[in-house]
Amino acid sequence: MTIQVIISRERKPSALRLFMTYMIHNPPTLIGFIITVVFYGWAIIEGALQLLGMVLHNPALGWSLLPYNPFAVKYVAAFKPPSITHLFGTDNLGRDLFSEILYGTPTEALISILVVGSAVLIGGLIGMISGYFGKYVEEAGMRVTDMFLAFPAIILALAVEAAIGRGAINAAIALMVVWWPTYARLFRAETLRVKTQYFIDAARLSGSSTISIVFRHIFPNVLTPVISYATIDLGNVILSYSIISFLGFGVPPPYPEWGRLVSEGFQYFPAPAWWYAIIPGVVITIVVIGLALLGDGISEYITSGGITA
Repeated sequence: MTIQVIISRERKPSALRLFMTYMIHNPPTLIGFIITVVFYGWAIIEGALQLLGMVLHNPALGWSLLPYNPFAVKYVAAFKPPSITHLFGTDNLGRDLFSEILYGTPTEALISILVVGSAVLIGGLIGMISGYFGKYVEEAGMRVTDMFLAFPAIILALAVEAAIGRGAINAAIALMVVWWPTYARLFRAETLRVKTQYFIDAARLSGSSTISIVFRHIFPNVLTPVISYATIDLGNVILSYSIISFLGFGVPPPYPEWGRLVSEGFQYFPAPAWWYAIIPGVVITIVVIGLALLGDGISEYITSGGITA
């Protein structure tokens, strides 16, 4: 009689599953994750509808899922307080504030992704090259970085936008110009740590090119600590863009930007419409805090070694 012995290998849980388990036992991170998913999830849906409306020349598609048309002016409904009919109240022109905030979400989300993404690419390239080659290359790269860091980011961004013109695209470009230096510093520091590892020496001895070493070996190993910082930084970009639009450098009216809604609402605070400025400000705060909670949770998870579990 032949006895067959079957040896089963226990499947190792995926990194995503381990992180989800970590979040369940870490309420602040879970709250941040939910806020982030709701924010970017809605931004994708609403942004797709607005884009489809532009393509089909049917702008009504952009507010087809909203309670009200965010551009419809109804003077008889002006300054209605929050209620079941108007969840966040109405503005000075009778437009539903809840619909305006939902309609403006894609712009806030898109700019945060574009700015942080470009900062990772530009700062990462400069930081890794400076850290890997050292000497004169590092000196040149870090001095340029220091030159940008010498000015407050928001002030420099406003100066750049004043030079190139107002608008969401120009605001995003202005923030891209000033946002990468911190990432250059971060990538350089991580590159200096990673390039002394044995696997980098092995890659050199095996004949790998410099480009291959930088992008195939160094980049994946320095990206992990950047993820948590970038998650928090998404909220910083949203806050900075809100300041820019608050000062009138964003999308021109009547497009409902969060920062501009706060700015317009201050004209009627505290009476006759305290909610006009407060509620958009609270929404901005909730999104920024949610991204910060998620970023802190990711950082703690990585520090605890969960990312390699």
